[in-house]
Amino acid sequence: MQLKKLLFLLFILSVSTSYIFAQKQYQIIDSGTIINEPNFKMYHAVTIVQIDKDSLLYAWFAGDHEGAKNVCIWGSYRNLKNKNQFSAPFKLAEGVTSKGDSMACWNPVLFKSTTGQLFLDYKVGPNPREWWAERKISLDNGHTWTNPDKLSDSLLGPIRNKPIQLQNGTILYPSSTESNDEKKWISHIENSDKYGKNWKYLPINCDTFGVIQPSILKYKKGKLQLLMRSRQNVIVSTWSTDNGNNWSKLQSINLPNPNSGIDAVTLHNDLQMLVYNPMLAGKDWWMGRAKLKVAISKNGIDWQDILTLENHDKGEYSYPAIIEDSNHIIHIAYTDDRKNLKFVDVKM
Repeated sequence: MQLKKLLFLLFILSVSTSYIFAQKQYQIIDSGTIINEPNFKMYHAVTIVQIDKDSLLYAWFAGDHEGAKNVCIWGSYRNLKNKNQFSAPFKLAEGVTSKGDSMACWNPVLFKSTTGQLFLDYKVGPNPREWWAERKISLDNGHTWTNPDKLSDSLLGPIRNKPIQLQNGTILYPSSTESNDEKKWISHIENSDKYGKNWKYLPINCDTFGVIQPSILKYKKGKLQLLMRSRQNVIVSTWSTDNGNNWSKLQSINLPNPNSGIDAVTLHNDLQMLVYNPMLAGKDWWMGRAKLKVAISKNGIDWQDILTLENHDKGEYSYPAIIEDSNHIIHIAYTDDRKNLKFVDVKM
């Protein structure tokens, strides 16, 4: 019995020590709001990309409210030499129908390929059941852009979170659809070559959970993992061992998800980092988004909270984006109660 007690105490001590170490290892070094003078009623769904050694580009959609015809995609440059310096917001894209009428924009996603092309993917349409995908490309880090190109009707591109690029150049886009009756949420993958050409649709069996808005994580030996928002109050996972062509049965990773967007990134040290709302869904869609945490994992299954970004009784702090820059600084951004956007920098 004494030996069992000793082993139990050693186990508790090791868990506590690792938790304290993790808390000390990751520290917030900068934070604030992105918009100096908000002039829209609603800001949401931020995305981040590093465009060169000293600069990031952020993008989001803003307007009167989700689905309003004045909702466009906006962006801001950030100078990393002066960490709080964001440029004045500028319009990146607007929605226009084939008849020339204004239409709402949604969910921008920025990604820079190894070819040097900077992609801006976003959606246009009245709602997530009827939207379509458009893409603009920049060859000068976002200073000038091509005219928008509508993707094929069978493709949506990255639905909210960033793509990843494999060693062979293939780009994987985490995507999903919502049925017109809102009863079916189905995640899938799309891929292209390194130039953003030759697209392919890769299905995922989503018969056990309703899941959308995947994030892609990378592991050694080419293993991939998707983490997804679900309607079942949990974060859901699936795995691939063949570059995303086939995916395992969906399983919960036993972290809560209050019907809210998540994002994750694979760090240079092979750890996985996740930003999520650690709550359950309420009776209204915005409930469960008042707290926001950061967690890490070695295996994608066992997760440990290391930072609390927001801790409130009400309000919406949601739809995070996360990247790691070339200096190994982690950049996080998210919705600040729809009235602004917040950024947080984390150093290991």
